[in-house]
Amino acid sequence: MIHDPSLEAFIRGIPKAELHVHIEGALEPELMFTLARRNGIALPWDNVDDLRQAYDFHNLQSFLDIYYRGADVLQHVQDFYDLTFSYFKRAAEDNVRHVELFFDPQTHTRRDVPFETVITGIRGACVDAESRLGISSRMILCFLRHLSPSSALESLRLAVPFRPWICGVGLDSSEAGNPPSKFQSVFDEAREENFRVVAHAGEEGPASYIREALDLLGAQRIDHGVRCFEDEELVERLVREQIPLTVCPLSNVKLRVFSEMAQHNLKRMIDRGLMVTINSDDPAYFGGYVADNYVAAAQALGLTRAEVVALAKNSFQASFLVHDRKLALIAEVERYAASAA
Repeated sequence: MIHDPSLEAFIRGIPKAELHVHIEGALEPELMFTLARRNGIALPWDNVDDLRQAYDFHNLQSFLDIYYRGADVLQHVQDFYDLTFSYFKRAAEDNVRHVELFFDPQTHTRRDVPFETVITGIRGACVDAESRLGISSRMILCFLRHLSPSSALESLRLAVPFRPWICGVGLDSSEAGNPPSKFQSVFDEAREENFRVVAHAGEEGPASYIREALDLLGAQRIDHGVRCFEDEELVERLVREQIPLTVCPLSNVKLRVFSEMAQHNLKRMIDRGLMVTINSDDPAYFGGYVADNYVAAAQALGLTRAEVVALAKNSFQASFLVHDRKLALIAEVERYAASAA
């Protein structure tokens, strides 16, 4: 592992976008306990330290069990606002200029929290983050793949009246045994409503799930995708079509997809010419926000400044921003890199 303080400072300062962050996964333990007290909810942990001790995950499901339990403290518009704005404040410290954040309405509507409550709180924070912090954002509604397609379809139909606020739809939660094909009809309807499409695939599930996400769901971006190397023809397609992969290095290590960061295949992905980006996934649970992910990967894999610059450019190129805005932000990256040379 190479520790280069100047590279770390360069990484933290470079303009970047984050395209794979679950807003419920940005619920820090301190805020979780604050909201629990505010809403009179008993948590199964005695204190913040006790909760952090529970973050010893052995797979995706062991994380999700805690993730969904923690989300129970989110009850009111103000709760969703406070959670989302706290994430944006932290993102601003990493010079994040644009965020495309995931939210999981089914996590909340199944607890009888209205869809409108969830989206109003998150949207309010997005608006304030742009005016107060200079961070633009898009919202992506994710369907929980361990639930039924009919539940996903209900969530989609609740979202349609809020279409101006929601950029796209995605697919997350327990991947193993829940292939993208299970939700083909839901995504057909989502595309008819002109939602953009992304999907988690190739993290716990095999490379074939990436193919399904592309071919059956119409995914324009693959979230994770680290198992693509199981299928060489798929890799060639991803390179040829420059389909973005939103990779989350610390998450992959925390959930035992890779035993340690030095084993991560991010550098291999870069070397093959894949359109790869670095993101935080669920930063409150996995030990780091987006710049922490860049730093951990750069140190363990020996990434160069030029590779960091390419990753930052990719983050804007892979976004759903309009073309001119992408070009303007990529130019900011280039100016930053030139000034730091």
